[in-house]
Amino acid sequence: MKAVRLHNYHEQPVIEEVEQPTVSGPLDVVVKIGGAGVCRTDLHVIEEQWAEKSGVQLPYTIGHENAGWVHEVGSAVTNVAVGDTVILHPTPTCELCHACRAGDDMHCADRRFPGIDSDGGMAEYLLTSARACIKLDPGTRPDDVAALADAGITAYHAVRKAAPQLPPGTVCVVNGAGGLGHIGIQTLAAMSATTSVVVDRSAEALELAGELGADHTVLADGDHVQTVLDLTGGNGAEVVLDFVAEQGAQQDAFAMTRQGGSHYVIGYGSNIDVPTIDIISTERNVIGNLVGTYNDLVELMVLAEAGKVTLHTKKYPLSKALEALADLDAGRVRGRAILVPDNA
Repeated sequence: MKAVRLHNYHEQPVIEEVEQPTVSGPLDVVVKIGGAGVCRTDLHVIEEQWAEKSGVQLPYTIGHENAGWVHEVGSAVTNVAVGDTVILHPTPTCELCHACRAGDDMHCADRRFPGIDSDGGMAEYLLTSARACIKLDPGTRPDDVAALADAGITAYHAVRKAAPQLPPGTVCVVNGAGGLGHIGIQTLAAMSATTSVVVDRSAEALELAGELGADHTVLADGDHVQTVLDLTGGNGAEVVLDFVAEQGAQQDAFAMTRQGGSHYVIGYGSNIDVPTIDIISTERNVIGNLVGTYNDLVELMVLAEAGKVTLHTKKYPLSKALEALADLDAGRVRGRAILVPDNA
């Protein structure tokens, strides 16, 4: 089968023929990929940012946002059958450790993360686990929902955590309206009555944000922090959802957070440099956010199938994977890039 494989860090992946995966364990599931999301994390993988944390051995297949159709199942699989349309939670888990029992399965003690620490889904087929599979309506197109498997639940997970802080009369800043941010805008509208303020350096992204229901849009032109402060009476927002968190955006996000408010760090790539006295004197919180749980993805798919969350995508054939990665890196993708295998 064809797969997008990373052979060396700081070099582009290659598209090559590799052996198709098969079932070996009782809970194994092989999925025929119908759509694979292209994520900024894929760029960070290539840049070696994940090498130490993942411990992955090169070469391997990247891609961690995957949906498709069940192709083969192990002997103990009962929740899906061959032919079912599925979206895959990005971390197949053990379901037995304390984190899994607590519903905090992205912190499973024995998890895998295909596309990060093992072969991922930028390929024609992917080996996963029954525990990662969520069965979808047969009419759902995998290439329409694939990016919800990571970008979607990452945004949803952050909004779900922040929602109790966002009753009517509050303000939430969405910092970045790209692949994750445009999903965050929609989930925010579905789960709270807060006033949303979307900040982005792209006028096109802000136009999309307005179409998706943002109450205010602010161009990141150097004066955006002051503009947000002006919109909030000089106080800042109760919550800032930072979907960028690099190139200075992470500092802006903290500056846009009011006293007693919370800065949710969702994007990554740079350090946050905040004097500790600024944290204690204002009691502002900095909260990390790692993907989301299996249940988060189940709930998000309910919103998606109800039409309350829609992915804006740009689709590429698998053979154009390098073009998709380059377009993402250059900011040419509106919403989310999706790879579609030629045989899907």
